Amino acid sequence: MRILFLGDVMGRAGRRAITENLPRLRKEWRLDFVVVNGENASNGMGLSGDHAKLLLDAGADCLTLGDHAFDQKDMMQFIEKEPRIIRPLNFAKGAPGRGYRLFDAPGGRKVLVTQALGQVFMKRAYDDPFGAVEGVLKAHPRGGLAQAVIVDMHCEATSEKMAMGHFCNGRASLVVGTHTHVPTADAQLLSEGTGYQTDAGMCGDYNSVIGMDKAEPMRRFLTGMPKSRFTPAEGEATLSGVFIVTDDRTGAAKEIHMVRDGGLLQGAAPV
Repeated sequence: MRILFLGDVMGRAGRRAITENLPRLRKEWRLDFVVVNGENASNGMGLSGDHAKLLLDAGADCLTLGDHAFDQKDMMQFIEKEPRIIRPLNFAKGAPGRGYRLFDAPGGRKVLVTQALGQVFMKRAYDDPFGAVEGVLKAHPRGGLAQAVIVDMHCEATSEKMAMGHFCNGRASLVVGTHTHVPTADAQLLSEGTGYQTDAGMCGDYNSVIGMDKAEPMRRFLTGMPKSRFTPAEGEATLSGVFIVTDDRTGAAKEIHMVRDGGLLQGAAPV
């Protein structure tokens, strides 16, 4: 399968980049399945139901969330009606929605998508992400029930993301980090056929501070005092993420390529 994962959609600029470019990329790159992390799509804080519909209509097969999963209160109800949205697996007990799902893909194939929140440097103490992911991977073996397995590791620490990659090696088709909004240059195939990248980056305006208009973050760094709210930057966005090709029989990743499309960052695309 030809699978695209796009990192955190940041505000209006990120939404616009998805709606204007994802339909084209699906055709040009002959994509079978697309996952988009949408947790900052609504004014940089969470995802609303209306914006979720926008991203899904643009060509996303699945939306993942993160620590801002329910910042937009309507998502509490919307996620129960929309099974294509995945919230973190190890979120608060009793949280609405699901932390994983087996999706249909072309040709009768299945794609498992799951997401976990890390623990290191995060503001809240989440349950053990490794134990949570272990249970899902055991129940959905790569190349068995699922022709591809995708793990979105949403956390601050690069070390924790790398540890999850090695933990899932041979059991996931792709482990990709989200949350920090900066794409890392370490896309690779691990020894047992798991594609890995520490952070997919964001789909947003990179003339910013991690997607936010520069003025307020810089003021706080310089003075230590807030003056106003953070607001998303609204210039031309770069779509950032990772592309893999998987083997239907084993679920292993055969190719991995960084993706950067449009905006300020140097372009990168599947060859």
